[in-house]
Amino acid sequence: MSEAQWTLSGRAWIFGDDIDTDVLAPGAYLKLPAEEAARHCLEAVAPQFAQQVQRGDIVVAGANFGMGSSREQAAQALKILGVGAILARGFARIFYRNAINLGLPALFFPAAAEIAARDRLEVELLQGEVRNVTTRKTYRIEPVPPHLLELLKDGGLMPHLLKKRAGERRT
Repeated sequence: MSEAQWTLSGRAWIFGDDIDTDVLAPGAYLKLPAEEAARHCLEAVAPQFAQQVQRGDIVVAGANFGMGSSREQAAQALKILGVGAILARGFARIFYRNAINLGLPALFFPAAAEIAARDRLEVELLQGEVRNVTTRKTYRIEPVPPHLLELLKDGGLMPHLLKKRAGERRT
């Protein structure tokens, strides 16, 4: 996969600290099909988010993003809505792993407070760089480790494991 394919671009959606999984995937909607439940993602804090987010947009948040229950539907809702990546000062450990396992880049971004809503961002996963196209400011972040890049490239943990298993059968 070429380096250009690891550049994500989209508008910033800003959220604060302690966004929990109950806000990302409200319990009242968990029995619905995933695509339908995703329409309620973040509605308690940003009622228009699910209707207005565009494919590739980037969620920027404070500390402890995805705290609360271990429900993977929280990361799944963002993925279904087309969110390209999540940049946060910090993640709840289980949410972070769920996002990566679903093929949704989750990156630690200490400068999250410097980004404004609707700023145009470019995220270089390989280089570890976030460019705010709107303000022309560039930030260094920790690049995604190679083993996680491979997992993201394959679309998440399950597709990655299936690909590896198929490769083992051929040998």
